[in-house]
Amino acid sequence: MDTTTPDRRPAQLAAFSRLLDVLERLRAECPWDRKQTLESLRHLTIEETYELSDAIIRNDLPDLQKELGDVFLHLIFYAKIASETGHFDIADVLNAQCEKLIFRHPHIYGNVQADTEEEVKKNWEQLKLQEKGNTSVLGGVPTSLPALVKAMRIQEKARGAGFDWEHPEQVWEKVQEELGEFQAEFAHADPAAINAERAAAEFGDLLFSLINFARHAGINPEEALERTNRKFIHRFQYLETQAAHNGQRLADLNLAQMDVYWEEAKQQPLPSSQNSPTK
Repeated sequence: MDTTTPDRRPAQLAAFSRLLDVLERLRAECPWDRKQTLESLRHLTIEETYELSDAIIRNDLPDLQKELGDVFLHLIFYAKIASETGHFDIADVLNAQCEKLIFRHPHIYGNVQADTEEEVKKNWEQLKLQEKGNTSVLGGVPTSLPALVKAMRIQEKARGAGFDWEHPEQVWEKVQEELGEFQAEFAHADPAAINAERAAAEFGDLLFSLINFARHAGINPEEALERTNRKFIHRFQYLETQAAHNGQRLADLNLAQMDVYWEEAKQQPLPSSQNSPTK
């Protein structure tokens, strides 16, 4: 089935309308759905968003379809709750989004020239400042973002304002500089002499510079780290399985014995979902 053809629009609109109808009935008749508030749904939405991200990283399109449905439900649920207090409904939400997209794409809906991705990003950040009345380009970065993701967004927004390194080699030099400063904190012969607060600060600087280099290299650091997490889990579980198969407990093995299994694990292919590129 070709889902990109124009004649799919009626089916898409009908499905969206059906979801609204289902939620209307659940909100009216289901004790759990009647009880929900903006606050009670928040942590569930965060969980659903991570599950959606997980499906994308695994390139699991059937699971992605399911997780998109869960997120859609949460979005219209928030709008439904807001409509009950007379603040806005889903139509207000979607129309406001359309107006925002039109305003932020003057190179499509107006006469502004923007031929490259970088020009579009720069215009986008400047228009956001006008739109929200922010006094800082960084004012729109959510404070509750995970630190690694927040660092990436901060750097992207600064770049949109023209504040960035000119050449990738400069970024790598900065990584080397920060690594040296971090190493210097552990140059003491006596571990007790290490200043933990200063070492943590230098480690933060090092991470920030590495994220910056990843951005210049076209690498999403969050996705890269998650792929490494999955790789480690796969190899460690192989270690556990093989040790158990040989009647051994991990607690009874020394590091050298574990390393034998670990080297075997490195030769095992990762599950196909972990090797697939994110689309």
